[in-house]
Amino acid sequence: MALCFKAKPCWPTLLKKPLRGLSSTASVFQQVSSTPTPSPPSVTKKTPEQLRAESEECYKRLDLTFQNAEEAFRSKTNNELVRAQLVFAFCQNNWIVQNNMSLMRLARKMFGKRGFNALMRSTFYGHFVAGEDIDEVSKTATRLQRFGVKCILDYSVESDISEEEAKEKAVEGLDEEETQPLPPALDVLASAVPPKHAAQLEDALGDQSVAELVDQTHKQFTVHKEFGDRREHVVSARTYFYSGESECDRNVDIFCKCIDATAQATMGQGFTAIKITALGRPRILIRLTEAIAQMENLFRVLTGSSWENLVLSRLSEDELVERLQEIGIKTDQKAIRDWFKQADFNADGFVDFFDWGRLLDVDAGKLHKILQVPNIKTGKLEPVLNNLTVRESHEISNMMGRLTKIADYAVSRNVRLMVDAEQTYFQLAISRLTMALMRRYNRERGFVLNTYQAYLKNTMASLIIDMQLARQENFHFAAKLVRGAYMEQERLRAESIGYEDPIQPSHQATSENYHRCLDAIIEEWAKRGRNTVSVMTATHNMDTVRYAVELMRQRGIAPSERVICFGQLYGMCDYVGFFCFYFVFLFQWFAKNCK
Repeated sequence: MALCFKAKPCWPTLLKKPLRGLSSTASVFQQVSSTPTPSPPSVTKKTPEQLRAESEECYKRLDLTFQNAEEAFRSKTNNELVRAQLVFAFCQNNWIVQNNMSLMRLARKMFGKRGFNALMRSTFYGHFVAGEDIDEVSKTATRLQRFGVKCILDYSVESDISEEEAKEKAVEGLDEEETQPLPPALDVLASAVPPKHAAQLEDALGDQSVAELVDQTHKQFTVHKEFGDRREHVVSARTYFYSGESECDRNVDIFCKCIDATAQATMGQGFTAIKITALGRPRILIRLTEAIAQMENLFRVLTGSSWENLVLSRLSEDELVERLQEIGIKTDQKAIRDWFKQADFNADGFVDFFDWGRLLDVDAGKLHKILQVPNIKTGKLEPVLNNLTVRESHEISNMMGRLTKIADYAVSRNVRLMVDAEQTYFQLAISRLTMALMRRYNRERGFVLNTYQAYLKNTMASLIIDMQLARQENFHFAAKLVRGAYMEQERLRAESIGYEDPIQPSHQATSENYHRCLDAIIEEWAKRGRNTVSVMTATHNMDTVRYAVELMRQRGIAPSERVICFGQLYGMCDYVGFFCFYFVFLFQWFAKNCK
């Protein structure tokens, strides 16, 4: 077993000189918890003037050139620096990088298991992995904490299966009816628009018709066997494949062990990262994602909303019936009213955009009753989540149960939980589930973080919607902001299947979007006040680190307010990381990956 980790030194470690009265290991997140867990370090409340003075004093002492080698590598021995140079040289060779798995298997055959493990410890795994067991990782974390660096424990093991096996797993048990061009109930979206809102929708959709929007949504969120091996064209993100419910249960146990290790190593100052695709059948997430996306499309059609004003739109029961009648649907009013009562979670007499996002608040067996639209021919409600079997309902229930079990355990151990972003065809369901966790666990502290990928065109819209939900329901909004790890795969899939490329057009556009998202999060913090918003700036980009620190200075955000922290992979860009980051320790069984 090997553990590799994301570490993050906090802002005070950027200082050329120590700053009195400010702990270099202070967490960047609020430390108030209502759970019976170990008490986090207390924070003395400061006045706005004191906080601004602290911010200015820190900024004066910062070294943002990242060229102070003594500071950057003070935790390293000479041997570790030589090893890092060797590993860096190997990583610059494209042939070695592209054929790394084949080369590792060859080395294992040549040197045997013991010799191969020794070789890896002295090179790549020695550089990127924090230890072979929990004790070694704890020692690494403790050593780095002396330099102001904290850790995120991240379980990272991939199934050793062939490409063909991966593709077969993606379509395993797939019902032929799921491959229909479009669920019949969605004719209501593709066929008509309320006349009252036609002009608004035309402005919102541009050259795209509602029918095209619905069709593209269906194409994007449908299983395609040729893209079943989600490891292809991805080099920096781990991948889980479904091997049964018992395997998912084992993953829960492993994640809980990661939480224990984080609690032990950091005393309540660290994070654990999880992927929801490890907790259930990925195809279920694709189906949930399409159902949610099509319900959003329906809401846009009925309200005439654009993404910009979607969060402000809502419908009363009478308005819903009226809009459906405008389309020409002879509605079954009793069925519509029964559906409305189920969808109106807060019982305020209106259904808004947020009511359809409460997946964790719905029994899995009743999901198909919530995610329904009226059939334009019959007027009866039909599920968007088409032909959901008893087994699939059970699997959805199991997945949600596993997710809440992990979150419960993380909160009980005073460890924060980061839910990683994944491919776009999973992400809408993942994001809704994570926001449901936030609603439940982030009442006083940012225990659960949702991940936002700046390389996606719709990230800003999603971010604004989620922040408004957190504000509306008064829970702590916590985010991890990344650029993204699936660009090549996402673009190839979009081009092959025939839907709009979801990725930003350039690296520059991605960076600009990243900075806009960071601006929006800090603006939300300014509106809501202390202990309501926090963000992890997960990046290896020096310009983005400088941008974030400058934003803190301009806004007068002091490190002790725990609003912004920084994160990166352990062993990457240490010359940046040892100034201001958490490191991510990846929890891996590397021997299994190199058979």
